Amino acid sequence: MADGAMVESLNGQVSQEEWQARVDLAAMYRLTASYGWTDMIFTHISHRVPGPEHHFLINPYGLFFDEITASSLVKVDLDGNIVQDTPYFINPAGFTIHSAVHAAREDASVVMHVHTDDGVAVSCQKEGLLPLGQTSMIVRHDLSYHDYEGIALDHGERERLVADLGTTNAMILRNHGTLTVGQSAGECFLRMFFLERACSMQIKALSGGRENVLLGSEEVQAVVKGQSNPEGTRTLANSLAWPGLLRRLNRENPGYDS
Repeated sequence: MADGAMVESLNGQVSQEEWQARVDLAAMYRLTASYGWTDMIFTHISHRVPGPEHHFLINPYGLFFDEITASSLVKVDLDGNIVQDTPYFINPAGFTIHSAVHAAREDASVVMHVHTDDGVAVSCQKEGLLPLGQTSMIVRHDLSYHDYEGIALDHGERERLVADLGTTNAMILRNHGTLTVGQSAGECFLRMFFLERACSMQIKALSGGRENVLLGSEEVQAVVKGQSNPEGTRTLANSLAWPGLLRRLNRENPGYDS
């Protein structure tokens, strides 16, 4: 299978709104590779295509994340059926989780799911994400949990997953990994950045034993909760973090927007 740069550019062949979604999603894949959050060719990030058709963009199965381009992304419907001409195919199992969230949450334009070492490690810990550092306390009040039910092949799991997600924007899938959603690529990515950092900090902190860590008090957790909210994350992501991430990506791994 050729890398994503080998396909014909779709720029000008799709709507401007779809092209922008493709560019943003391809950037997310490249950035995910840059941060070391990939699981080789596995895990997925999806982006709703603006419009009434309920179409979505997802990675072609078999491409590494740092190979993905805007034009190589595959457009599918809510059932994972490919609705465009493409030399690629997708992993239908990978879209099970994403389709559930997209269908249930109109605000979840972008859904990101990864299997990092530290994210999975925390997902296996009974207490989940602890209120250790500032980052974890920012994340915890917007975090939910979903119990592991096996590889995501059973469509019946979708209803239970979205019920567990509720109105939160981040989730730990027990014994599995992490998930975030957002109205934009930047918002979704920044939430994953915070969640993954919180998980990494916890694994390091607990290396000295659970009895030796200092948890944030209930009072200080309440203060941090009041100081952080989804709208603040959205503004921070779209105005500052995402433009900076794209500048870095253009320096270090250009070509995603082809």
